[in-house]
Amino acid sequence: MTTYHQRIAQEKRALILAAATALFLELGYDRTSLARIAERSGVSRATLFKQFPTKAALFDAMVTESWSTADEGDPPQAGDIVNGLSTIGRRYAELLSHPRMTDLFRIVIAELPRFPELANAQFSHGKLPYFESVRGYLLAEHEAGTVRVEDVDLAATQFLGMIANYVFWPTLLVPGWEVSAERAAQVVDEAVRTTTARYATTGPGASTDD
Repeated sequence: MTTYHQRIAQEKRALILAAATALFLELGYDRTSLARIAERSGVSRATLFKQFPTKAALFDAMVTESWSTADEGDPPQAGDIVNGLSTIGRRYAELLSHPRMTDLFRIVIAELPRFPELANAQFSHGKLPYFESVRGYLLAEHEAGTVRVEDVDLAATQFLGMIANYVFWPTLLVPGWEVSAERAAQVVDEAVRTTTARYATTGPGASTDD
């Protein structure tokens, strides 16, 4: 494809995904058809079916693209656990603060009883790849000798959980819950300090466990 046609295709893809998200929230996953999404997005049915032959494929793309924003920028290099975790934590907090992420979780939660495959897509195409990137970073730090982590899965879960439990989950449950950029930065900093104190082998606050 030429650069022009690639740009047009990306623009139409963005319109489709935006329309699908709005309709899933408005009508529910079951009552939203691909034809209705095509009409709302202003693209032809042929164009939509070419990119997304099924509704499940469209939802998978929504999940993947929403979580892929976390991959922007190079992964932190091992050797400085505070800087590396701070970079990862800031990216995660920013990702969770995006309105599309809240919308996706609301769709999954609302439709979970009838469509458990939506939760599977959210986990396998979204959460799991991001978790694996954090896990890989901690393993690299462990191999570099900057941290000593016996259960890297648990360590990654703890770190991400400290951020999500304040920045993200209350937005689904508490009306009007908002977290300022300054507060989110503080949450990330505290998560970094806690994780460093538990697992770091060198530097201030390093763990002295044998």
